[in-house]
Order: sequence, then C-alpha cells, then structure tokens
Amino acid sequence: MSNIDWIWFPKSAKPHDLAHLIVGVFQNAEPSITSDAHELDSNEVLREIRPGLEGLGFLVESGKKQQEKIPVPVLFGPRGVAEKWFDVDAYFEQHGFVIEVEAGRAVDNNQFLKDLFEACLMHGVKYLCVAVRRKYGRKNDFDKVVTHFEALYASNRLRLPLEGILVIGY
Repeated sequence: MSNIDWIWFPKSAKPHDLAHLIVGVFQNAEPSITSDAHELDSNEVLREIRPGLEGLGFLVESGKKQQEKIPVPVLFGPRGVAEKWFDVDAYFEQHGFVIEVEAGRAVDNNQFLKDLFEACLMHGVKYLCVAVRRKYGRKNDFDKVVTHFEALYASNRLRLPLEGILVIGY
C-alpha cells in the first residue's frame, strides 16, 4: 500500500481524470521521494517525478535558467505579448493543469497559499496540484495544507476561479 496521501477539492466534485494519473506518478516515485525516508528539496522531488509527468503530457521545469522554466501568462500587453507570468513546476496547457512541488517551506512560509494565489491569476488555469511533504520535522505538512483548504471551501466566503485543487502528500 502506498504512503502517498492525496485529496481533491472541492470535496463535492469528482476528481479530474488527470488527478488520478498525477497521483500515480507520485506513487511510482514513492521509494525515492517519500518524506518518511528522505529529506529531498523540491527540485530533487521534481527531478524524480519529471519523467512520469512528461509521459502524461506535462511540460516540466528542467532547471533554474530562464529557458528551463515553465512560464504561464497572467497579463498580456501590446500585440498580445505576455508581460507578466508566473513560473510553475509543471503545466499541461490543454487541461489547464498546474503542478507545484514544495518541500520545507510549504507551510512554514505559506508557499502553498502563494501557489494558490498565483494559479488563480494564471490565464487558462483551471486546476492546481500542490504536492507537499507528509513529514517535515515533527509536523505533517500535508495535514496542515488540507486543513487550510477544508476551511477555505467550508467557509464559502471566498470563491476561487479554479475548478479543482489536488493536494498530494509525499
């Protein structure tokens, strides 16, 4: 049995078919990425899951140089040229699906909330996947992120432009 945890929001909606495939990529890489046994940074985790995500059709960041990043436009200027964008870890434009892989600062620095905010601004993005460690020191970042999203959806005070959010705990 896999130790990869995951949940789909809103809970009232059936997960997108691609969500199951993304979870499968994490499950296949579990022996080399699980936070139960490893303390990898987000780039190391992304490197391990990259082949699987590319096999699904995602563009995946390959490095820190600008040409290795995956920009998703936010604003367009003269002649339709993107003048503001956010770089993401992985993107499947046809499905409007963005993936962000986080490690240590996912909860401590509220990086998962920044990921949510940016995804809400990106042109054509409908779905966000945030992958976080299950084990970070003595904390379970997956549980903390899930609690935040449960409160967000249960309160019904904030309407998101996203159709779904996949949270993965690795």
